[in-house]
Amino acid sequence: MTKHTRGQQLNAFGRFVYRFLPPPGKRTVHKTSAKKHTKEPVALKVKSARASFFSPRFSLKEQTFFAQRLAFLINAGLPIVDALHILREQSRSKAHNKVFDQIIDLTSSGQALSKSFERFPKIFGQFAIHIIRVGETSGSLSQNLQYLADELKKRHALRRKVVGALVYPAFITIATLGITLLLTVFIFPKILPIFSSLNVPLPATTRAVIWLSVFLSQWGLFLLLGIIVAVILSAQIIKRSEIIHYYYDSLLLRIPYAGKMIRYYNVANATRTLGLLLKSGSRLSESLLITADTTPNLVYRREFIELANVVDRGERMSVYLLEKQHYFPDILAQMIAVGEKSGSLSETLVYLSELYEAEVEEFTKNLSSMIEPVLMIIMGVMVGFIAISIITPIYGITQHLTPR
Repeated sequence: MTKHTRGQQLNAFGRFVYRFLPPPGKRTVHKTSAKKHTKEPVALKVKSARASFFSPRFSLKEQTFFAQRLAFLINAGLPIVDALHILREQSRSKAHNKVFDQIIDLTSSGQALSKSFERFPKIFGQFAIHIIRVGETSGSLSQNLQYLADELKKRHALRRKVVGALVYPAFITIATLGITLLLTVFIFPKILPIFSSLNVPLPATTRAVIWLSVFLSQWGLFLLLGIIVAVILSAQIIKRSEIIHYYYDSLLLRIPYAGKMIRYYNVANATRTLGLLLKSGSRLSESLLITADTTPNLVYRREFIELANVVDRGERMSVYLLEKQHYFPDILAQMIAVGEKSGSLSETLVYLSELYEAEVEEFTKNLSSMIEPVLMIIMGVMVGFIAISIITPIYGITQHLTPR
């Protein structure tokens, strides 16, 4: 098909964008393109990409931009392969370019875009793959890609709010520990010879600080390395053991006040994902399984898998959710019951996601003002304890001194 013939299929903006594509005879030929139409190279190359430990990753922000730009180009009338070529040329990452090259090779050979994405499960999750597959089947690919971009954008924004709320408490905690270590390890040992030379009984607080100072001076580095190793090992055990990971997630949900924020965070993400899947035309039970797959908290993942079984048995979601009020708020079950009766479940779920996103945002705004007094008290107690331990023996000695 000539360039002129293809241009007739595009709208005015599509023809304008198409000018920036390299001519068909001058496009970059990748190393694997000479064999990509044979029976084996594509499968072999994809298999190695999947098995590689150092496979590239796309952040949520990068996935959002990718979905937005691809939806824009397809909506402008460009064929998928040409749109992928444009995105590939805009990328500045060599690792990402390798992924684009393989996706372009696969789609050029006749595979669907969703099938090409399935080759990279660590980059494009089941949610994105399913949204794209439904869009390809229904002929609304650009619209579904925009749904995907909106979902990823909101998920990224919600995560940033939670992380941003934890930055200030983490900074205060690190500052408190740093000041305490500075006083204990560097300043207190300079005063210690004075106490040793006086040969007087020292208060219990001073003896405790002396012991702590000597211990940290001799074993502090080993203690720090031990903590780092313990944290890394714990993270790996939680990551690799599903049972331990489940109990860890369950413990997080039981933390006073913070557990409520974690519940709202998971409910907001899950309801938005489920609502968009239903809006894109997916079946409810299948959407619930995909929502479970995209939920990082294993407690909620198990609950959504059970919800899928409930729906398969012909029962209503709201009835099950009412029995799980320690994981799902009352209003969630009540609103879903209304959505089930009115036939507007997808709109109800999107509304609920916005409601709980607002709850999480309100929590993150109040977190600093709630934690700040507690951290300041802890910091004052720790620094004050060390100061009293230094001043008390000096004050006791000066009391027994009499002027001549």
